[in-house]
Amino acid sequence: MMVKRKLREPLEDRKGTLFFDGFSVKELAEKYDTPLYVVSEKRIRDNYNRLHDALIRNYKYIRVYYAAKANSNLTVLKILKSEGAYLDTVSPGEVFMGLTSGYTPDRMLFTGTSVRNDELKFLADANVAVNVDSQSELDRLLKIAVPPVLSVRINPEIGAGHHTHCITAGPDSKFGLMEEDALKAYATAKKARVERFGIHMHIGSGILDVEPYVLAVEKLLSIAKRVHDEVGIEFEFIDIGGGFGVPYKPEDQEFDLAAFASKVVGPFKGKVTEYGLGKPFLCVEPGRYLVCDASILLTTVNTVKVTPSKKFVGVDAGFNTLVRPTMYGSYHPVIVANKLGAADKETCDVVGPICESGDALAKDRALPLVAEGDLLAVLNVGAYGFSMSSQYNARPRAAEVMIRQGKPMLVRKREQLDDLMSSQRMAE
Repeated sequence: MMVKRKLREPLEDRKGTLFFDGFSVKELAEKYDTPLYVVSEKRIRDNYNRLHDALIRNYKYIRVYYAAKANSNLTVLKILKSEGAYLDTVSPGEVFMGLTSGYTPDRMLFTGTSVRNDELKFLADANVAVNVDSQSELDRLLKIAVPPVLSVRINPEIGAGHHTHCITAGPDSKFGLMEEDALKAYATAKKARVERFGIHMHIGSGILDVEPYVLAVEKLLSIAKRVHDEVGIEFEFIDIGGGFGVPYKPEDQEFDLAAFASKVVGPFKGKVTEYGLGKPFLCVEPGRYLVCDASILLTTVNTVKVTPSKKFVGVDAGFNTLVRPTMYGSYHPVIVANKLGAADKETCDVVGPICESGDALAKDRALPLVAEGDLLAVLNVGAYGFSMSSQYNARPRAAEVMIRQGKPMLVRKREQLDDLMSSQRMAE
């Protein structure tokens, strides 16, 4: 009996074979080999415009900073720049890639932690706005140069996220300054004759509930009012961070943009007026929300092993290719791309080639009867997929193909064995 699987754009079932943004994934795998990341340009653009339009309907002054750490492929950066995005960076490398892909310094914000002096010098020379994470960072930056724009990352003591590693505010977080320390930092910056200011927070990643943002934005605005009143600072922007989640598991709900706009953006506008903060830009920093469902990972079944307790489906992608399931226990949907019409018949662990017991892309997953040579598609990998991949076990990294303007385009070539040694020097 044929089954009909629920698929969301840009996924499509054509006679039992998976198509992605109009292309057969089977043909893509045959042409480019596996493991292979496939990215949809159209989906990225659609995601950006959906978010931007929802926000700007409720407040006129909006900036969407794309969090480059989610996916720093140069073509992805360039696509979002063409839509009007700004760029949220967390390292000099991301700043460099932003500049390379066409972002001007005034469209970038650097938010780092444990930042070195030579990195601060790089940022000063690049004329990029800095969002300082500590008094130490601020003091060291001001000895190098007075930045054109300075922001302070606040710890609003309210955190949220899909995993403890992804909660970036609260009493146990290494990020940001507490309220009293933030006031001192702004006073230091003003004394040093910094002229333009912002204020920032980021509470976590993979958040599907709007309520944590409601509480955290209230706290951030109350701190902004104190800085404005007590230090005499006007804010050019107020950045409430990103972390908007996407549904991975079947039972997950979409992040409710309408609720976010009504419960966060609307009240933000009212409080800014009430507190006399002028007309600052409201900034958000989405990463996952823009690119996650715009990419899939194709991987080929090379081994099927049955033990007394398990059936293992061995594929050519491991946690060197996609580390999230191993690192966070994350759930990614897995489908047999060449057997979409087949009913689920067995429970399997989908495992990779890495010499570690934790190397599993999916555990106890219901799948059709899987055979060697089948093609699996792992969904929702556009965020923190390739960007967190590695050469562990001396395995070259995967290729990336983008469906762009109606045709596939290689945007990152597959590494070869020689690439494993490209930076090494043999000792005499």
